[in-house]
Amino acid sequence: MKMDSIGKDCKDLKKNYESCFNAWYSEKFLKNKGGNINDCEPLFQEYQKCLKAAIKKNNIPLWQLNGGMLTDSETKPNGDTT
Repeated sequence: MKMDSIGKDCKDLKKNYESCFNAWYSEKFLKNKGGNINDCEPLFQEYQKCLKAAIKKNNIPLWQLNGGMLTDSETKPNGDTT
């Protein structure tokens, strides 16, 4: 089951990034043909930018999110990094 993006405006960006990643993973990585995951990086950056805007627009507290998408200063309440 695929999960929708938290931002409706990010839906196409998510789809494009997932398509790039899945193609790299199945056609290059799993078949040991090399390839560069960084080819998908620009798509990921655009998707990440959209997600951050959606999080802010929907007033989702960043400190409640867990994962590699956010930096330490973005995950703590009031930017507290202690």
